[in-house]
Amino acid sequence: MPFEADLAHALDRTADSLDPDLTALTGRAVQRGRSRRRRRSAAVVAGVGACAALAVAGLSLPGSLTGGGSDMEPVGLAMPRSAITDTQMIQALELTFPGARFSEEKGQSNNPSDPSSGYVANGNVIVDDGQGAASVGVSAVRLKLPLRDGDGLNCDRTPARPKGDTCAVRELPSSAEIPGGAVVMSERIAAQHPAGVDFAQRWVVTVTLKASGAQLQMVQWNSAGSFAATDVPKPTRTAPPLSEQQALAALTGATWAPILGAL
Repeated sequence: MPFEADLAHALDRTADSLDPDLTALTGRAVQRGRSRRRRRSAAVVAGVGACAALAVAGLSLPGSLTGGGSDMEPVGLAMPRSAITDTQMIQALELTFPGARFSEEKGQSNNPSDPSSGYVANGNVIVDDGQGAASVGVSAVRLKLPLRDGDGLNCDRTPARPKGDTCAVRELPSSAEIPGGAVVMSERIAAQHPAGVDFAQRWVVTVTLKASGAQLQMVQWNSAGSFAATDVPKPTRTAPPLSEQQALAALTGATWAPILGAL
């Protein structure tokens, strides 16, 4: 379920066990394309980001994600300090891929003045860098401090990850670019299991600043397009546009610094 996978990701920030739709998926997904341990039954949206999908769909996101189907603690969201527009998110995404062609731009602004929603800002585009089109999205939220073993901070999940999916967490030391340091979570998730060369995959990099709780999540697919609910996304390329290290450098670099600062 394509669109659903997307949404769930937003809610979960990345729904690993959902069978996602790409464009919707990353679009909304990153929208928080986050499917991590807590699969919110956001029935209509699931995927790389329930939050994302919710945001793109204009649905509201609760202040705390509750856990359904997982033994993980709920993830508490804090209201962003400043407004971030959908245009800002899309422009930052496009600056991340200089020289590429873009289509199907979608985004969602946050709304710090509305305590009932407005927690998530996201952007999603189809990127064509000459190596094959790919759906790429980034979502931005702020987690409540102190940080807990929540979304984007720990690879543990219930049920266990399917064979072939991977996850790793590491910490970045404090620096001029990242005062206080950050937690980085990297995932590779197949659209269907058992995974095979005919099934698309998504690569997710989540960066969480330890000092502020600001969190960016990039979701890259090796596919793009619209899919029926019964279809499994097919790959258009072998790898995502950015490697894990390139995605991390982008999210912690000058292009995304204003977004992190606004959170």
